[in-house]
Amino acid sequence: MTDSPLNIVLVEPEIPPNTGSIARLCGATNTCLHLIRPLGFSTDDKHLKRAGLDYWQYVSIRYWDDFETFLQAQDELKLFLFSTKVKKNYTEAKFKPGDYLIFGRETKGLPEDIIGLYHDRCYTLPMVNPNIRSLNLAMSAGIVLYEALRQNRSLYETLK
Repeated sequence: MTDSPLNIVLVEPEIPPNTGSIARLCGATNTCLHLIRPLGFSTDDKHLKRAGLDYWQYVSIRYWDDFETFLQAQDELKLFLFSTKVKKNYTEAKFKPGDYLIFGRETKGLPEDIIGLYHDRCYTLPMVNPNIRSLNLAMSAGIVLYEALRQNRSLYETLK
């Protein structure tokens, strides 16, 4: 468990600049970043560091060896999973302090068996243009995180 008001979880992230941007977002909002191995890059990667610039000391990061280990350590009622493979809009989610916002790999998303297991806790960010496969991972994380903060105004107020 973390003392952060919210948590962003990246399952096997592959693109260093996305993770760097999300780390910066987490630092700015006092959100804990959970990284599930295997990672598609080294955390020493210069692109990862560049995206976070000089904010890394303000980011709380927790590493997990695999997704199963992470899931076993959590209260499933605090899990919110995001995928392009479901229809339920992210604005239908009712976020609370301590929740985990879970995003899959950039190229494959979350595993199908996890989506099936937690289908009632899966949400999507709708897109109007059917020719666009998905939003950028960092953009998606930012949209959902700020919706969770908006719903929990007391958390949002702590950012001022």
